Amino acid sequence: MQDNNKNNYGFALLIIGLLFFIFGFITWANSQLIPYLKLACQLTTTQSYYVATAFFAAYFVMSIPSSYVLKATGFKKGMSLGLFIMAIGALIFIPAANARSFPLFLTGLFIIGTGLALLQTASNPYAAAIGPKESAARRISIMGVCNKIAGIIAIYTLGGIILKDGDALEQQLTTMDPVMKAQTLDALAQKVITPYTWIAIAFALVGLLLFFTHLPEIPDEDNAPEVQNATAVQKSSVLEFPHLVIGVLALFLYVGVEVISYDTFTGFGKYLGYSLDVSKHLATYTGYTLLLGYGIGIWAIPKYISQRKALVVACILSMLLVVLSVTTNGEAGLKTFTLMGQELSIPTHPAVWFFALLGFSNSVMWPAIFPMAIDGLGRFTKMGSALLIMAIVGGAILPPLYGRISELNGITVQTAYYMMIPAYLFILYFALKGYRIGKR
Repeated sequence: MQDNNKNNYGFALLIIGLLFFIFGFITWANSQLIPYLKLACQLTTTQSYYVATAFFAAYFVMSIPSSYVLKATGFKKGMSLGLFIMAIGALIFIPAANARSFPLFLTGLFIIGTGLALLQTASNPYAAAIGPKESAARRISIMGVCNKIAGIIAIYTLGGIILKDGDALEQQLTTMDPVMKAQTLDALAQKVITPYTWIAIAFALVGLLLFFTHLPEIPDEDNAPEVQNATAVQKSSVLEFPHLVIGVLALFLYVGVEVISYDTFTGFGKYLGYSLDVSKHLATYTGYTLLLGYGIGIWAIPKYISQRKALVVACILSMLLVVLSVTTNGEAGLKTFTLMGQELSIPTHPAVWFFALLGFSNSVMWPAIFPMAIDGLGRFTKMGSALLIMAIVGGAILPPLYGRISELNGITVQTAYYMMIPAYLFILYFALKGYRIGKR
């Protein structure tokens, strides 16, 4: 019987890992959509970051409704429904591309985000509860590895399709007459149809697989006596937990700065002097350092360092890396070398690598903030989780704010990154004091 339970839980984690892979692929695809739609739809820098706004705003709008949907459908059917919704959003890219309509692209992204909000509201607490409580953080970190590997794949595959020869096209557009320019941009917009058609098919197939797959149920935390405590019993609203409210804001700021760390990397690379063909891949370096951070976290936490202390160190390191990214000068050079018979080139500008290392320092933040914020909520755990998922809207607000700041007089793409410092300071406050306010 124990072997059967282990097999069931192992299979369940495999399915959840597949879902986190999907999260990562479709979320990091935005880092390629931003420069692509900026070119295809002829947008300003601030307008291009509305890609992140439309996508992540869905989390704010739909997270609490998602918790009610999950009560009606259960975890498995709710996750399946989320995938079908995402498939619809991906299919909207077809008419959006044919009409070269930026508002329609944003509509498709919002619908994809709606499905993701349902998936995230179900899968994060499911991954935490599917096994022993003491290993929950490790499971969430493993899910993060699946997420970031998918993100790296998305950048190479999608960027290779929709941003291919982007530098040459940008130069050619400046010399074209209006009719030829419109035809060229229409053809560019249609490049996105094939990949997003396949993405829609994949979402629908995984949704069907999930619908017909048996997954073990997890305990209902609303009624389980072992999760109740004296503090939680005395509360009448989830908002009466100060540490949760502070944690929601901390997660809001974390998601915002993490999205900035990869969605703006292409623009940062171009500002430093690199071509679009080089810059479009820079976000993969953030993905690699995130994977490194997850791996070290899985190995070291809590054996060698507590999750809270790791969060403190990560905040301080992040602020240092932001300062170095802004203040370091250099040439936009490339170092070429041969690996397994293939010639590869990597940037040599130090600011690129300081900025990429933000992935490493950011890696511990979600696995640390989420469990610390919902700790001690008792019967309010599900609603607290929904509020934390809502905080993902930080990815909708901070990137356009960064874009707007970078366009101000006297501010550059590089110096605008100083806006990340206050966010990390607040997360540091949560790690030092905020996580225990209101607890007994």
